[in-house]
Amino acid sequence: PPAHSCNDWIGPPDKHSNLRPVIFYVPPKESPLERRLREARQEAQACDQRFWARHNRAFCKEKEEFIYSRLKAKGLDRGAETGQKATLNAEEMADFYKEFLSKNFRKHMQYNRDWYKRNFTITFLMGQVALARALRWLRWKKKNV
Repeated sequence: PPAHSCNDWIGPPDKHSNLRPVIFYVPPKESPLERRLREARQEAQACDQRFWARHNRAFCKEKEEFIYSRLKAKGLDRGAETGQKATLNAEEMADFYKEFLSKNFRKHMQYNRDWYKRNFTITFLMGQVALARALRWLRWKKKNV
């Protein structure tokens, strides 16, 4: 982002996680509480990035293996002689999706618990920052009246 920018910047989706990275604006006179909030948001973003990058790579790898094994069992090759790519129907792919979700259920539950904890902390810090800013504004208003 340009040096004069006073906003967070959101980038294009990451090729592994599909999440859009955020470059957080750091104000020149950032209070310790505001810094804690920004750092909590950055840590939450990093955790999400790591989880979804790992998850998506595992998903793609296992999906390819599943398709290959099913096609091989049918006696088909991944690239058919006609030049068209051999694929599985929706019902066969539904078996894979169900199996993948079942196998990764605990990982998803742990991720959800961690996600809620991080976001509760962020929401609490946002409330504290908003209150501190409101009090600062009231003090300034009272002083200038």
